[in-house]
Amino acid sequence: MRSAWHHFEEVICGCVFLGMTLLGFINVVVRNLTNYSLASTQELIINGMVLLTVFGAAIAAKRGQHLAVTVLYDIAPARFKRVLVVVSTLLVLVTLVLCTLFTVTLLGHQYASGVVSSALQVPQWYYTLIVPLGFVMLMIRQLELAIAELRRPGGVAC
Repeated sequence: MRSAWHHFEEVICGCVFLGMTLLGFINVVVRNLTNYSLASTQELIINGMVLLTVFGAAIAAKRGQHLAVTVLYDIAPARFKRVLVVVSTLLVLVTLVLCTLFTVTLLGHQYASGVVSSALQVPQWYYTLIVPLGFVMLMIRQLELAIAELRRPGGVAC
C-alpha cells in the first residue's frame, strides 16, 4: 500500500501520457488514411496536458526538484535554514490553497452554468474536476518534503 501511495502520481501521469500518445497516433493514422481528423482527440490531449502539469508538479515536489533560488539558504546558519524551510513551505501551501480554492470556484461555475466542451459536448467540469485533486496532492507532497527535510539526521541539508 505504501508503494502505491509513493508512486500515485507517476502511475497517473504514465497512464495519461500513454493514453495521449495513443490518441495522437490514432488521429494521425485516421487523418492519413481518410483525410479527416478526429477533433475530439485534441480536446482530450489538451486536458491531459493540464493533468500532466499538475501531477508532474506533485512528482517534482515529492523529489525536491522544483526550481529554487537558494542563495539565502546556502549562506544561512543551520538554525536559520530550518526557519527558511518552514517559511517557504508555508508560503507554498498558502499559494496552493488559493489555487485550489480558485479551481473549486471555477468548477462550481462550470457545473452551475452547464457549459460543455466544444468537441465531445461533455460537461466541462469533468475535465476541471481533477485539477483540485492535483493541487491537494501537490500540498501533501510539499508537506512530506518539508517534514523529511526537517527530520533529516544532523538537521536540514547543507
